[in-house]
Amino acid sequence: MLYTGSVHTVGEHIDTDAIIPARFLVTSDPKILGSHCMAGLAEDWIARVHEGDILVAGRNFGCGSSREHAPIALLGAGIPLVIGHSFARIFYRNAFNMGLPLFEIGDQVQAFHEGDVISVDTDTGIITNQTRSATIQCPPIPASMAKILAAQGLVGYVKKRLASQA
Repeated sequence: MLYTGSVHTVGEHIDTDAIIPARFLVTSDPKILGSHCMAGLAEDWIARVHEGDILVAGRNFGCGSSREHAPIALLGAGIPLVIGHSFARIFYRNAFNMGLPLFEIGDQVQAFHEGDVISVDTDTGIITNQTRSATIQCPPIPASMAKILAAQGLVGYVKKRLASQA
């Protein structure tokens, strides 16, 4: 799948409470959570985001608690994927389980700046910075994870598998 959007950058060690503060965890509705996405960093962060924009994060994005609300909030904010230097392991798994693709690219994350327009091909792992005419090749999403994403998350994947066995 090909995604194209403007980049929004965040720093290192952004925890799940910054992604979606605990005071907003009274719902699991993606749109409501999305309206408060990154409120732990800046209350007005979401006002700068448009549907399809891409988040680029520093080291250890999603550290802290294991709350599944964090990837749901990102999706609800209209962010279809996240590129990061590295991700907290439980956030990494939760993101795919909720249907949010992630690309871990290490120091190459420095090639992207706030406002750059980029495209990401999840099938090939090619990330193109259209603003700076640069391309990065990273591993594509593994086939097993791509199946989960195609079903819009682990719950959809399991439902699909169970239906095919009936």
